[in-house]
Amino acid sequence: MPASSLALVGDYSPAVIAHRAIPQALALAAAATGCDVTWTWIHTDTIRDAPRDLATFSALWIVPASPYANMAGVLAAIRWARETKRPVLGSCGGFQHMLIEFARHVAGIVGADHTEIHPQTAEPVIAPLECSLVGQTEALRLAADSRMRAAYGRDIASEDYHCRYGLNPTYRARIESAGLRFTAFDDTGAPRAAELANDVHPFFLGTLFQSERAALRGAAPPLACAFVHAAAAFPL
Repeated sequence: MPASSLALVGDYSPAVIAHRAIPQALALAAAATGCDVTWTWIHTDTIRDAPRDLATFSALWIVPASPYANMAGVLAAIRWARETKRPVLGSCGGFQHMLIEFARHVAGIVGADHTEIHPQTAEPVIAPLECSLVGQTEALRLAADSRMRAAYGRDIASEDYHCRYGLNPTYRARIESAGLRFTAFDDTGAPRAAELANDVHPFFLGTLFQSERAALRGAAPPLACAFVHAAAAFPL
């Protein structure tokens, strides 16, 4: 089987811990799953026509560190992957932009936006968290019968964060009613991950936390393993 080609969509910087962790996470996941993968960093400024610019990739990881240089390019990439059923994993800022894309194009919240980028937006789907999660580790409750639960193989997990923004709870019900399921929660019940059902998309999953950081401790992150496995199943 040929190697799966993954696009790491984001503006690479060696100063970003998650950016250093992601290649290690993919290498460990490839070894753990037996899937052959290659990956390429895609700077968001280079995404002008997502179907053309990303056509050779079987899956996309929307990586942390926003604001992105080209938010429109990131949203176009997510939409294209969602509509073409390519596996998509998003972490931290990637998760936030997956929520914005889904809100705009599926949930009918046309003006959905990120208050870090547009503070005066009329539709602040992504807003400041009540408490910053920069440098924090949280326990998570994983929803039954979810891709998250299947990936971790247990009901409780613990993950690391580096973020100050998350879902504005005002919009939760509208997003859920449009079909996106929240599947990981902190101890207050606040959503920390979301996914589309298996019968809707083969792998569309985002997390506010940065599970890739486990690779810096030598562990293959469960979500990276699930993502690599899904990418291997996508026929280019």
